[in-house]
Amino acid sequence: MVKIVTDSTADLPPQIAQQLGITVVPVYVCFGEKVYRDGVDISQDEFYQKLIESPTHPTTSQPSPSDFASVYSKLSMETDEIVSIQITSKLSGTYNSALQGRELARTRCRIEVVDSLVVSMGLGLVAMAAARLAKAGEGLPGVVEETRQAIACIRLLGVFDTLKYLLRSGRLGKAKALLGSMLNVKPLITMRDGELFPTGQVRTRSKGIERLFELVKNALNIQEVAIVHSTTPDEAGSLRERIGSIFDKKWIHIARLGPALGVHGGPGTLILALREKGSSIGQDASEGKPSRKRFSLPPLHIPKLGFSRP
Repeated sequence: MVKIVTDSTADLPPQIAQQLGITVVPVYVCFGEKVYRDGVDISQDEFYQKLIESPTHPTTSQPSPSDFASVYSKLSMETDEIVSIQITSKLSGTYNSALQGRELARTRCRIEVVDSLVVSMGLGLVAMAAARLAKAGEGLPGVVEETRQAIACIRLLGVFDTLKYLLRSGRLGKAKALLGSMLNVKPLITMRDGELFPTGQVRTRSKGIERLFELVKNALNIQEVAIVHSTTPDEAGSLRERIGSIFDKKWIHIARLGPALGVHGGPGTLILALREKGSSIGQDASEGKPSRKRFSLPPLHIPKLGFSRP
């Protein structure tokens, strides 16, 4: 059976990763001299407490090639086919680490490394879909083909409670001059071609959550939905209940924003990711809702937000 590998920026809930047999390679988060493996040496609760209290803003770094090589070598004792799906290469060097790890592994196992072009549970939904197909007995070519189709069907929108953490981490790039004075608004951020872009702002958090709901309401033929929160589980649960009124709750997942992305988003970040139907992965077509109007992004007038490589 094909084995699926991803990295911890996918924000996959541990129980889902275990159930689907997905191996997660942790990224690193650093508070000064102290280095932690995301989801291994530090929990989300511990991370956000440190993020708020620490005088030093944390940094992140991608898994090393040897981290991936170790995982690939271990899995090669169980399978001869691996699909490794990583965070967008335009925001992180993790994809390149995975490619280098494939060379270091020196195994006869066939390893395909895929750039997901997304982050958080956008990546998580792709990895989950690939894992279901692998468990169903599909071989490596079929899993890779369908994985790429699933990537093209991901939609993602996030609302930030504040720009403070993006400013502190230096990740606003050229947009800093335009957005630096907008600390009292809730910025909305989406993804296009593997990069983060601002797509508007709202004055209140409730209006931001309404925009997340509208993404689902206006999406075309949804397969699966994920709600990702950093520190507001009740809010995520309420949004799940509301979305559940128009879409089967069985396919709505709640996840926690991990340290790798929480460094930049901070407390109060809420992200909605969904996978529309454009492939056969994961769910029978008869279980979906009727087609809806496709969500279209408004014109972008603000320079893109680029996360520098860790």
